[in-house]
Amino acid sequence: MRTKKASFRIIYRPEPEGGYTVIVPSLPGCITYGSDMEEAREMAQDAIKAYIESMKKHGEAFCDDSDTFEGMLTLRYA
Repeated sequence: MRTKKASFRIIYRPEPEGGYTVIVPSLPGCITYGSDMEEAREMAQDAIKAYIESMKKHGEAFCDDSDTFEGMLTLRYA
């Protein structure tokens, strides 16, 4: 079986009690948690793989972020 590559943007959100929640915006509902950044990244990889496997099992297509460009805009406001 030939492996394919896909890229996904992930967002780490620090939690007040410690650790990080990880959100994968292009995969709705794909959210996980890790006690530190390394564990959070590993958990995100596992969650994304499981999400993709489920979509393939159900014959559904998914979109990745390979062609997405991202930037940050800082605004001043009153």
